[in-house]
Amino acid sequence: MRRRRGAATLCAAALALCWCCAAASGPAPGSAPSGPANRPPRFLTEAAGEIILKLKEGNETPANSLIYRLRGMDPDGDPLIFGVKGQEAKEMLRIENFGRNEANLYLRKELDRELKDEYSFVLTLTDGNLGEGNFVTQGLLLLVDDINDNEPIFRPFQSTINIPENARPGLNIATVEAVDRDEGLYGQVVYYIQELEGDDDTFSINTIDGKGVIVLKGSLDYEKKFLYQIRVLAVDRSNDYRVNSGTAAILVKVDDVEDQPPEFNLVNPVTRVREDMPIGSPVLQVKAVDGDRGINNKIKYSITKGPQDLFGINVNSGIIYTLKTLDRESPYNSNGAYVLEIMAQEVSKRVSPAPTAKTEVTVIILDVNDEVPTFRSKFYVAEVNENAQANTPVTFLGGSTPQVFDHDQGSNGTFLMYIDGDGGVFEVTPQRGVNEAAFLIRVQESKKLDYEKVTVMNFTLVAKEIVPNRPKRSVVPVTVYIRDMNDNIPEFLEDHYEATVAENCGIGTTVAWVQAMDKDSGVFGTHGIRYTNLEGSVAKMLRLDELTGVITTGTNGPIFDRELVSKHYLTVEARDHLGQGNRNTVQLTIHVEDVNDNAPKFTQNKYEARLMENQDFFDLPLVIEAYDADLNGTKNSNILYSIVGGDPDNNFTVNAETGAIWPTKPLDFESIQGKSDIHEINLVIRAQDQGNPPLHTDVPLIIYLLDMNDHGPVFEKSHYQRAIYEDMSGGTSILQVKAWDNDGSAPNNFVVYRIEMGAEDKFVIDPNSGVVSVAPGANLDPDRTSPRTMSYSLRVIALDGGTGTQQHTAAVPVEISIIDVNNKPPSFEGPATVRIMENAPIGRHIWTARATDPDDDPILRYWIDWKASEVRGEDGVVLSPFGGMGEYNTTSLFELTPIDGFLKVAHLLDREKVEVIKLVVGVQDTASTTGPQTASTTLTIIIDDENDNNPKFRKAFYRRAITENSKNGVTIATVRADDADKNRTITYSLEGHRSITELVHLHWETGEIVVANKIDREVQPWLNFSVKATDSGIPSRSSLAELYVQVLDENDNNPYFIGDISNVTVREDAPLGTTICVIEARDADIGDYGKVTYLLDRRSSQGKFQIDPETGELSVADTLNREEQNVYVLIIEAWDNYQFGYTSGESRNAFKQIGINIVDVNDETPEIDIPEGCATVTEFHNLQDDITVVRGRDGDDPYTPNGQIVFSIIDGNAQGLFRIKNIDHLQARVTAATSLRGLYGNYTLTIKAEDLGTPPNFVIKDLPICVTDFNDNPPKFISPVQNFTVRVPENATVGSTVIQVQALDKDIGLNGEVRYRLKQDPMGHWKTFRIDDVTGVITLKHPLDRERQKMYEVRVEAYDLGIPTPLSSDLDLTVYVKNINDYEPQFLVDEFTVNFTEHVLPGMERRRILDTVDQDDVDELDEPQSTVCYFIAGGNDDGMFALDPISHYLMVEKELDREDKEIHILVIKATEECHTMPENVKFFDPEDDTYLRVIVMVTDINDNSPFFLKKVFTGGVSTNADFGNEFMVVKAYDNDKGENAVISYHIFGGIQQRLAEGLENIWSDPFIVDKYTGGIFLNFDPQKGMKGYFEFMVLANDTDGLYDTAKVLIYLLREDQRLKFVLRQHPPEVREKIDAFREILGNVTGTIVNADEYKVHENQDGSVDKTKTDLYLHFVEHQNNSIMEVDDVLKLVDHNIEQLDDLFKDFNVLDTQPAEIRAFKDEQEGMMVAWLAGSTLLLTLLLILTTSLCIAQRSRYQRQLKAATATAFGSNDSDINRGVGRVPNTNKHSVEGSNPIWMQAYENEWYKEDDSLSRTSARDSLDENAVVNEDEVSFSHDIKPCFGQLCIYGGTCTGSNAVQDLSTKEQNDLNRSGAFHQNLYQHLDKVSNPLIAKKLETTEL
Repeated sequence: MRRRRGAATLCAAALALCWCCAAASGPAPGSAPSGPANRPPRFLTEAAGEIILKLKEGNETPANSLIYRLRGMDPDGDPLIFGVKGQEAKEMLRIENFGRNEANLYLRKELDRELKDEYSFVLTLTDGNLGEGNFVTQGLLLLVDDINDNEPIFRPFQSTINIPENARPGLNIATVEAVDRDEGLYGQVVYYIQELEGDDDTFSINTIDGKGVIVLKGSLDYEKKFLYQIRVLAVDRSNDYRVNSGTAAILVKVDDVEDQPPEFNLVNPVTRVREDMPIGSPVLQVKAVDGDRGINNKIKYSITKGPQDLFGINVNSGIIYTLKTLDRESPYNSNGAYVLEIMAQEVSKRVSPAPTAKTEVTVIILDVNDEVPTFRSKFYVAEVNENAQANTPVTFLGGSTPQVFDHDQGSNGTFLMYIDGDGGVFEVTPQRGVNEAAFLIRVQESKKLDYEKVTVMNFTLVAKEIVPNRPKRSVVPVTVYIRDMNDNIPEFLEDHYEATVAENCGIGTTVAWVQAMDKDSGVFGTHGIRYTNLEGSVAKMLRLDELTGVITTGTNGPIFDRELVSKHYLTVEARDHLGQGNRNTVQLTIHVEDVNDNAPKFTQNKYEARLMENQDFFDLPLVIEAYDADLNGTKNSNILYSIVGGDPDNNFTVNAETGAIWPTKPLDFESIQGKSDIHEINLVIRAQDQGNPPLHTDVPLIIYLLDMNDHGPVFEKSHYQRAIYEDMSGGTSILQVKAWDNDGSAPNNFVVYRIEMGAEDKFVIDPNSGVVSVAPGANLDPDRTSPRTMSYSLRVIALDGGTGTQQHTAAVPVEISIIDVNNKPPSFEGPATVRIMENAPIGRHIWTARATDPDDDPILRYWIDWKASEVRGEDGVVLSPFGGMGEYNTTSLFELTPIDGFLKVAHLLDREKVEVIKLVVGVQDTASTTGPQTASTTLTIIIDDENDNNPKFRKAFYRRAITENSKNGVTIATVRADDADKNRTITYSLEGHRSITELVHLHWETGEIVVANKIDREVQPWLNFSVKATDSGIPSRSSLAELYVQVLDENDNNPYFIGDISNVTVREDAPLGTTICVIEARDADIGDYGKVTYLLDRRSSQGKFQIDPETGELSVADTLNREEQNVYVLIIEAWDNYQFGYTSGESRNAFKQIGINIVDVNDETPEIDIPEGCATVTEFHNLQDDITVVRGRDGDDPYTPNGQIVFSIIDGNAQGLFRIKNIDHLQARVTAATSLRGLYGNYTLTIKAEDLGTPPNFVIKDLPICVTDFNDNPPKFISPVQNFTVRVPENATVGSTVIQVQALDKDIGLNGEVRYRLKQDPMGHWKTFRIDDVTGVITLKHPLDRERQKMYEVRVEAYDLGIPTPLSSDLDLTVYVKNINDYEPQFLVDEFTVNFTEHVLPGMERRRILDTVDQDDVDELDEPQSTVCYFIAGGNDDGMFALDPISHYLMVEKELDREDKEIHILVIKATEECHTMPENVKFFDPEDDTYLRVIVMVTDINDNSPFFLKKVFTGGVSTNADFGNEFMVVKAYDNDKGENAVISYHIFGGIQQRLAEGLENIWSDPFIVDKYTGGIFLNFDPQKGMKGYFEFMVLANDTDGLYDTAKVLIYLLREDQRLKFVLRQHPPEVREKIDAFREILGNVTGTIVNADEYKVHENQDGSVDKTKTDLYLHFVEHQNNSIMEVDDVLKLVDHNIEQLDDLFKDFNVLDTQPAEIRAFKDEQEGMMVAWLAGSTLLLTLLLILTTSLCIAQRSRYQRQLKAATATAFGSNDSDINRGVGRVPNTNKHSVEGSNPIWMQAYENEWYKEDDSLSRTSARDSLDENAVVNEDEVSFSHDIKPCFGQLCIYGGTCTGSNAVQDLSTKEQNDLNRSGAFHQNLYQHLDKVSNPLIAKKLETTEL
């Protein structure tokens, strides 16, 4: 290449020289003379010689790239033309001339180094005057630089490799080679192994001489993995961004060897067998296979540990069987279990001893009931006292032991003990025992232990097992002697004695004679009886004889009086033992005979009744009742009733026997005379007995006849009309309507008037006089109505005093016309604001004045009120004087036209002087007849600014300094600019180079400039930029200011190394001080911050190297040895400011790693690794296969000749049988050079390993090789066994498999490959079958016919493919044609039930499923009937049960829990296909008898404790509650069943009294808990004044003592502390949801809420509403556990009503009120005292005061009252009687000052009945509402009116509900005496009709 470059240069020089000579010689002879000679141009190059360009190949230098710029020079100044010479140059290059002496050189197409690595071109240059074909030339050498554009490509290699699994690590198994066409590092290939799937440590690859040697790195295991896929990755050594690679796949097969012990594949670790199983029965089977999967030796089994005398094992099958009878109770086993150690041993001819494996199995002996419950003693003798109490144990005598034992397991060892033959006198405990139990005999029936009847008792004690089938039992005799006791009491001859005595009998009269007997003897019997005592009401007046028992009268005078006591009950006592022993009593009843001495008596002194007009019955039945103290049932007490006075017209009659009185006909109120509104009828009723003589008594009866409203009002006219002026004042009368009523009494004949509709809040009517007048404050102006109203049509109704449906009405129309009056001033819509730009043109219209006048035909004129107007500057200051502003005269700024109100600009506006003008515009109606009518409005005119001034900075420029690396946010400077315009909102922005402006941040509003990013002095020593200020005008205006910021240096840069020194080399024999390289580092900082000092890390250099701290020179400091360490990684440190800042921590540093490679010197001798033992091959060894691989080692560098080894055979190969060839530089393969057939024997080769160093080193070692013979093993059958019988069904199809035979050959290769064939037999049986020669599968060739032939004898031959002679062996088979199994096993029933106990460990209980039947016929030559297997086919998705397919036992796999599931339903499938699991079925098919439906019932045990649903129960007891009352229940639950779920309740821990008052006299427990129900009963009599609460714990336990506890809090409360909630739900519904109601109500109110009582709702009239429930609650404060008062609770509910809204709607709460209406006791007593004292004057003054207050408040709340709803007569249906609070009847405080949101009653609208809806008009008018007319009110003496309220008695005011409550109160007080209640029914009617107490005025809004 250099020769070509020289030639090109020489050629170019020669051409140039020739051209120069030609030019110097002048023109040719004979040529014409010319001007000055043309001088040639020349190339301008940087160096002499040819131009050399180096370009990268491929797309690194794309086509049309500019590769060079040519320049030339012409002395004559001619333009130059550049070109190329040669075809190749023209194809590769393109020249474009530009200018006069330059040209660009372009590359036409991409380069490819692999095609050509250099080009030599000739460039031409001419000025156009050299002649055609003449050029100045210049050589151009184009060198192509390689890039990494070729991938490594693998050469052909062996893709599959076989390795024995015992191959040692380090074995070279393959060599691959890949070629890369690139050069240098790009062409050098390194090999890696990729993606070994978790086997990264198994293989590795080394790169040697460009080849990849795959080495076995780890150990192989055929059993774990016998196939490996190795992916070899070939990667070039490119060090730039692109690295190319190629891949190759190699399959490595592992050959198996015998190195694994057997493995158990069938081991049941635990097996359960019955202890009574026969000897020789199979227990379990274990199976093992050869751990070497590729060899599969035969396995033999043996028992190595365990009871070998009890169990044996079949050496071939692994079946363990019994040798002796098993006994679970034997003391030699471990609780009925045996542990056996089983050993499996391979039968191997190659390995000795043969591999073994061991496992353990546990055999659990299942119990069989073979033990009998046995007593410790053969008989028992005991004694007991007669009449001993129940549960008293007898005393055993004679040293007997009361124990019984049975050592069986489970239920077999569980026994019951009971007594037989004692007549129920005794019982044994415990009644149940397990294995062993001590027992007691206790008295059960003490009454039968009577010494007088029996003195000794003999019976039998029995112990019996609980198993259901053939339970075992044992008995033992028991003798019990009874000790005599005094146990009889005196017995009276009669159970009860009765005697009759006449009244007034005399002294000594015998009353009765009692007698007693005693069964005891002696003084304990009858002879010792004494009558010791007589008790009773008259016992002291009688005498008892102690010996005889005779009772006589003992005193004079009247002892008996039947009217006082008709019977006397006495108790007579008798004692034995002469009055000191047992006692007994008997009752004596003395009957007193009657004497007629009493007259009848009425139950009341006077009777009263109310009768309505036109009725022939009383509202309530009127019954007169009298009684007679004489004896009932006799004439003396028989009473007859009669009317003896007051009824001359016989209007009434009486039942003589019952006393019932009723009218004989309806009565007319108007026809009966009377002085008052209620007519009285006075009757006299007599009661007379039938004695002799008869006695009687009279009683007065007053009947009040009440008037019925049977006449309606009638108007005088049928129509009324009137016309009025619109300005008529409020209260002016318009007209009067009149009506009358013909009823005879008030209030029925009272007539009141009201406007029903049409008033529209304009008119009112006086309810008494009927005068219609203008409503106070009403305005009749038609212009104020929409639509405009000129007339009103009123409908006036007259109502009489009837109530409810008894009220009658009449209606009359009233027409009122409105006459208009012109009296309204004009008006503007409101103030207005307009904006106008300054300098607006004169005459521009800016606003129009608009005024309206409701009068007809107004004449409006507009003007500007200049005196009221004002003007302000931009600072808001009023400018004064308004009219003297020079050229800005305010009065001339605007012009307003008076008729149309147009406002125009009249003068130019200047905002800088005037900004806001408030212009007052007036209007006047000149057509007014009532005086001037004017109006005015204010127009605000805002003059907007125009932007005409630039912002101005306060400084022309700013200069600042800041340290580099200042934190973000550090202030640099703050700039300010001002603007004279109104647009003073100035925004700031930066202008300048982006790299500078990104470093700072300018706040756009404040002008503050702060650091925004890191500032680096080394990058920007100065920050120079501009700040721009822009105003907010449109268009905006701006200005600039310059800012100069100097950046101060700090030590913020680390030193950095320059140069690319990363790896250097040095010979290992380099002398000390040898310079290796020079390290250079720099620092961007200045001064000391930039001075660099070099340090070398001692640990990395290990003292072998050193560095100069100033110059950075790195040199050798100690002797080197490559074999000890061939690479050093040195850490070099570069520090700045080292001299001054190192110790103070102000220095910065940098680190650099340099790899020093030690160049090898050949100073190490090679070593050889020869495999141990003889390298064995067969005589038929393949010449291409390796005999062995020899490996070498050399301590020198393996990548240099010093570490590369060459192997050779120097001795032992005289015959030339072997040869050795290097695989790589460290290993060689030894192969056969020629065939070894017949040359078997041992050979020793001498191997020499020599390195390639200078001088070379070598080593010599021997290699033994053994050549062996092969193929001496015939195949052997392993399956099936010899003479095996195959059973084939006769319906088998042609081609179906009969059996598969398998044989193995211990040889390898073809000698070990086995083939199969059928041998011909004389009978021709072999023709019926065919065999696959490879797999050994025998199939059916011809169909079978059992009737023609049942058995076939077939011989199978297995032969190998051995060379030269194959070996073989035979197997004889018998094929038996069996009959077809036509029927499946069937169950005889569809359903079967079993029981399992919950929580019993799995496997402890087994239940056998019933057997099936099979209808198939079995031939005597057939095999035994197929085994029927049971499988669970459905219902066992959760795996709870397991079924043994063979034994048909059902067991539990998982512990059962009855509480989770009590019944499990399984579907069992019976089949003879034992190896195939049936499909899972979802439903049981009763038509398919192969299925059985098994119902598993889970038996309950007591495993659940009772539990309370809540841990705290609260309740309340009223102080009015009765003793023994059950007031609450604490309830617990138990998830168990039956007896296990029986719960009993108890109080434990005592009852604590808290905050108690008045409870000192309670000595016993105040409460009792019912043991069975949990009901809590009152055990004391609560008294008024008792306070506090009780706290105690309740325990609930079941029959086994499991328990839970809960706390109970019971509060004492008064009746008036309870709150009643009325709910529209039935009581059962409320009880179900009461807990949720209490919880939410308690959470919201923060209290404890207790439910006291549920009642069906009772209406005010006493009727029952079954759709509603009255729920009584009381509330307890959490803090102090005190009962809250009702008023506080109501306030609390009102306060939280928003949160309770949803709750009340969900439970349909209709009303909430105190449970007990407190009687106004104090007021009543005050009233009584006032009446008795005659304080009429005081009440009158109080009435006047109250009236005055109501009048004063009326005007204040008049508008609010119009929002209230009430009927004219206070009907219960009107809204005025519904509570004013949102919560029903709770917001008592919604009166003056209350929140108006409470004025709407809370109603569940969907539950309203028709009669409960307000009778409002269709237009929602308030015509029905009544207000008090303070001018015409007359009050009764007991009710005072308040504004919206009622005042009762002394003036106490209640809410609007008091109208209803007062009525209820007075009805409850009817029976009280006093002047206030003298006339009952008059008072009652006044209360029920509010019109009597209050005159009402109606209005309409």
